Amino acid sequence: MSRDKVLTLMGYTLGLTIGEGSYSKVKLATTKKYPEQVAIKIVDRRRAPHDFVCKFLPRELAILRGVRHPHIVHVHEFIEVCSGKLYIVMEAATTDLLQRVQELSSIPGPLAKVLFSQIVSAVGYLHANDIVHRDLKCENVLLTADNQVKLTDFGFGRKALGYPEVSSTYCGSAAYAPPEVLLGVPYDPKKYDVWSLGVILYVMATGCMPFDDSNVSKLPRIQRKALVYPQEVPVEAPCRAVIGSLLQFSPSTRPSVQQVSEDPWLGQQGDQ
Repeated sequence: MSRDKVLTLMGYTLGLTIGEGSYSKVKLATTKKYPEQVAIKIVDRRRAPHDFVCKFLPRELAILRGVRHPHIVHVHEFIEVCSGKLYIVMEAATTDLLQRVQELSSIPGPLAKVLFSQIVSAVGYLHANDIVHRDLKCENVLLTADNQVKLTDFGFGRKALGYPEVSSTYCGSAAYAPPEVLLGVPYDPKKYDVWSLGVILYVMATGCMPFDDSNVSKLPRIQRKALVYPQEVPVEAPCRAVIGSLLQFSPSTRPSVQQVSEDPWLGQQGDQ
């Protein structure tokens, strides 16, 4: 039975494809079941690598089934069919943080504070439940029409207690990965997420990446150097201080997400 037929029989009308990978795609859809448009992630397990099907996908599904937070994408239902296809029906967003940064050149200070606070809230919830994301990046931060963050893509997520428990799997995106991951040493996955938060905040504040990642082998050496900010984009000192704490080269000197959430800069949000 075709993909469209299965979903049509279940009351879905498919729309545009908004994302596509080698063995999955995401399509918009409507249904009478839910008042808002939904997004359906379609995974073809027959075309996916063994490691993905047996290790990463089960972890992602377990996380999605268990989490419930206003700033983590909500899954309405999972549909599994005997052909090997898996459909994950979830709430749809209007854009993602990378697209928003590209539209605005950088995120204005008050809005950056609001959005980053929501991201920290979501990651804080995950860490409090001993879940790590390990692929935090602007593309995985979805935004609704009214600027509500919806964290998505738990393909590299897993249960993890944090130090002294360590991970050794290289995963995520090099531009958002901390030096210990790039150097291939066992790492605290919670501190991996903290570093990625620093990269995200830098991108929001400046509109560019903090480090030149064109040569991944040289990246750890670059990450050790002092951060440089573009002169044409003013970034307030308290925001720079938060970014600097998150992007500490040594993971032991980075704050926990709970400590980040308590930073005075995030507490000064006014009426945004």
